[in-house]
Amino acid sequence: MLKVDNLNYEYPKTDEKILENISFVLEEGTLCGLFGPNGCGKSTLFKCCLNLLKPRQGRIHINGKSIKRLKTKEMAKLAAYVPQEHKPPFPYLVREVVLMGRTPHLKGFFGISARDREKVEQALDLLEISHLSEKNYNTLSGGQRQMVLMARAIAQEARIMFLDEPTSALDFSNQIKIWNIMRKISGRGITIFACSHDPNHVAWFCDKVVVVKDKRVFSSGRPGDVISQQTLDSIYKDTCRVKQVDDTKIVFPSNLNRFRGFENREALKPPVCGVGANI
Repeated sequence: MLKVDNLNYEYPKTDEKILENISFVLEEGTLCGLFGPNGCGKSTLFKCCLNLLKPRQGRIHINGKSIKRLKTKEMAKLAAYVPQEHKPPFPYLVREVVLMGRTPHLKGFFGISARDREKVEQALDLLEISHLSEKNYNTLSGGQRQMVLMARAIAQEARIMFLDEPTSALDFSNQIKIWNIMRKISGRGITIFACSHDPNHVAWFCDKVVVVKDKRVFSSGRPGDVISQQTLDSIYKDTCRVKQVDDTKIVFPSNLNRFRGFENREALKPPVCGVGANI
């Protein structure tokens, strides 16, 4: 569904490379996590795949078609994008924002069809946000807006979805719900490429992971193989540990026990102030 071959990108009119020799393949119906440290080029990679940025070198194909040859409407039918944050300049209702996902499918003079409205309702129901449909999108919390943008992408019925940190503004319960919904969507044959900074989410939910570090693909493959102590040490140094608990791999801070233990409790006691205190 997505093939990236020898992709190189640098800022225009500079020699600063952002991505170098990036290559990987995502099969149809795969839920793939994009993982790596801040500033490694994850968002830039998404924008190159969506033809929003023009790479200096390399080839990108979606569903066997070069993105360079796709018109805007054709691209919109193939690929949907959910950014980290989005706030439109006009006070659209939630239902109207989700309906925007149907734009590539509108048939000119005939406008919005019953099928378009049905797809909007289905997307709202899937994310359990139908109760927000008549609310002003700009008044919602960051987490609620993320869920609305996800609904818009689902209504778009694209073959591949690019999600840039889709759960970053959500509470833990909604994070798990969204990842489960992503699994459900990928089970229908839709490819999902989701950027995440949480190694646990990648390990728990994804079929595949692509790790980017120092402008290159550091590792790619099944999360059980890639989300390893060696990978995390390379990215985060000595800050976390990987443990297997029953059948689940869990990543946790390496200094967790020290922080919990408050090794020097006397040093943490506040000074005594008030009548009779030595100040």
